[in-house]
Amino acid sequence: MDALTAGRAQFALTVMFHYLFPALTMGLGLLIVILKTLHLRRKNPQYGAAARFWARIFAITFAAGVVTGIPMEFQFGTNWSEFSRFSGGVVGHTLFMEGLFAFFAESSFLGLFLFGEKRLSPNAHWFAAFMVAFGAIVSGFFIIATDAWMQNPLPGSYRLEMVDGVQRAQLVSLWALLNNPYAIWQFLHTIIASFSTASFVMAGVGAYYLLSHKHEEFGRLNLRVGVKTGLVFAVLTLLPTGSLNAENVARYQKPKLAAMEGIFETQAGAPLSIVGVPDTQAGELKFAIKIPKMLSLLAYRDPNSVVTGLNDVPPDQHPPVQLVFQAYHIMIGLGMTFIGVMALAAFLLWRGLLYTFRPMLWLLIICIPLPYIATEMGWVVAEVGRQPWVVWGLMRTAEGVSGNVSSGATTFTLFGFAALYLVLFALYLFLIFRTVSGGLGLVAETPVVNTEGH
Repeated sequence: MDALTAGRAQFALTVMFHYLFPALTMGLGLLIVILKTLHLRRKNPQYGAAARFWARIFAITFAAGVVTGIPMEFQFGTNWSEFSRFSGGVVGHTLFMEGLFAFFAESSFLGLFLFGEKRLSPNAHWFAAFMVAFGAIVSGFFIIATDAWMQNPLPGSYRLEMVDGVQRAQLVSLWALLNNPYAIWQFLHTIIASFSTASFVMAGVGAYYLLSHKHEEFGRLNLRVGVKTGLVFAVLTLLPTGSLNAENVARYQKPKLAAMEGIFETQAGAPLSIVGVPDTQAGELKFAIKIPKMLSLLAYRDPNSVVTGLNDVPPDQHPPVQLVFQAYHIMIGLGMTFIGVMALAAFLLWRGLLYTFRPMLWLLIICIPLPYIATEMGWVVAEVGRQPWVVWGLMRTAEGVSGNVSSGATTFTLFGFAALYLVLFALYLFLIFRTVSGGLGLVAETPVVNTEGH
């Protein structure tokens, strides 16, 4: 394994593991605000107890995200120093703002929410919850804005200049950087996917309580909120945010779009592939099931528009087609599944059957890890599909790696991170399971008042 491959593998491991945690906290913060709002409006103490319970889950997950995010940041200086030297004058601004404004706001107000309920007024405690959610969302936006510049380095946001004989990118307009059209829909798609993830987790935990006959009233509350929000966010993740984000890919990254859909020949009225196996040697998509002209319609809003195929892209600019294609279709398949599951659960809730329909309750529990898989596949599509560029059109990934870090050192730390993260993940799951099973004493302190009917 050479230094480039080892560095890519290490960063992939650390970022994919890290993202398991903000994928929940960015969405869970909003659900806590919803619970606190319902508590204030309906005067039902159940909602306040539920908000406190989920704040515990948030705090554990937030801590794990901080611990796993630090090694990822350090890799910009250790394994990817040439990338940092080239692009630090641009991406350093958004990463700084993510840490200064979003992270500190999020962590500070989380402390106020967890420990200040008896000292703060109800409205002030609600505001603390709102700021936790706001900080998590803003933090996500600054990270996405950083990635969006790497995906689409928008002219007018930067300039290239020579510094000590080395070419570097320097920020010209912060507004242009933050207002990158690639960032807007990528952010909305990502954040709503996080809302959907949190909704599935909440609904799955509620289903667990009902199946285990523990804290059943609390379980019903979690199901009500999780299913209702989950259906809305599952739909929004696909339409319009997913569709419009894909339009950005079609506009700015034609090779990535071709890899996502296994398009080898440039053609008008390109079909949408439901399944298939890309054969890069033969230059065709085998065993494919296609919908005629649908890709052209979705990508360019014209069923007869031309979609560029991989055969018209220089071979040294092809992303890993098989990986990108399969990851994209796994993500899309899961997204469609989420809509179906939540639509059925919402129908059963409306009919008053959900709380006793055991197959649906089991299905909601089984679905808990699936949004995580979908978001990880989305990361693979976005980042692997960008290859061979670390900054699209400006710097190749091979040019961004540190020149003085050996493959052996990177490989050694790769396995070290893998072992450490395995232990950390086991500890995280232990704390989460312990909170779910034993932390409901918090709810028991609150009178059970059912004002929701079914």
